[in-house]
Amino acid sequence: MTKITPCLWFDRQALEAAEFYTALFHEAGKPARIGRVTHYGPNMPLPDGTVLTVEFDLAGLPFLALNGGAAYAFNPAISMSVSCVDQDELDFFWSRLLDGGQPVQCGWLTDRYGLSWQVVPEIMPELIQDMNPDARNRTMSAMMGMIKLDIAALQAAHAG
Repeated sequence: MTKITPCLWFDRQALEAAEFYTALFHEAGKPARIGRVTHYGPNMPLPDGTVLTVEFDLAGLPFLALNGGAAYAFNPAISMSVSCVDQDELDFFWSRLLDGGQPVQCGWLTDRYGLSWQVVPEIMPELIQDMNPDARNRTMSAMMGMIKLDIAALQAAHAG
């Protein structure tokens, strides 16, 4: 059991979103599962029987999805980052998460539920933390001009 579990506030789509995310990660060959689902009872803020919380795991990380009503919405100040081993995996996560959502910039997108995601190559830290400032700057400049990240183009920019 972890000490910290991200809690994602949804209007009323907590179960739908958890099912979408777990199916996506499962399809990518990553461990994902839905755990306990709780429901509102009588005299609670949402109708009796409405899903209250959904516990789910993505690639070993636990999440809690909460149906709390429309009082709050996601914003890009918090995002999920998916580290991808190669361009095929990056393209897979990008296209599935973008379905019904909006592309942003630099590998960021907002999914159909309004949650922000960064879909990045696992080599990105190596490229942008290189001891060579020119290589770092070329990589960052290339990334800033992209919507979906292109690993080969980032590596070419890094190499000069």
